[in-house]
Amino acid sequence: MKKVKEIVSTIWSLSYMKYILVCVVGVLVVGFIDQNSWLSHVNNMERIDELKAEINHYEALNQQNKNRIHELQVNPKAIEKIARERYFMKADDEDVFVLSDDVKPEREKIHETVE
Repeated sequence: MKKVKEIVSTIWSLSYMKYILVCVVGVLVVGFIDQNSWLSHVNNMERIDELKAEINHYEALNQQNKNRIHELQVNPKAIEKIARERYFMKADDEDVFVLSDDVKPEREKIHETVE
């Protein structure tokens, strides 16, 4: 403990070391420890960039949806196309077959072969 006190008192006794020590502590506080530090500023800038990219994504999606709505309002064939593709609706004189690539669970495969 005495050695530490001697080293600190020796460093503190040098007049220019006081200023260097204060400057180093100040840079550490401002750069890394403080709430408004440089490190938090960099993190906030990265988050802002991520949010701007997300905004651009949703603006593009919004524009696509506006174009679809406009197409539905103008073209009655577009309504029929969406009804057929998404909701598997059909006209009175036709049949609709839905093909699926889903794999059936093992239980259903066994029952199919038995029946």
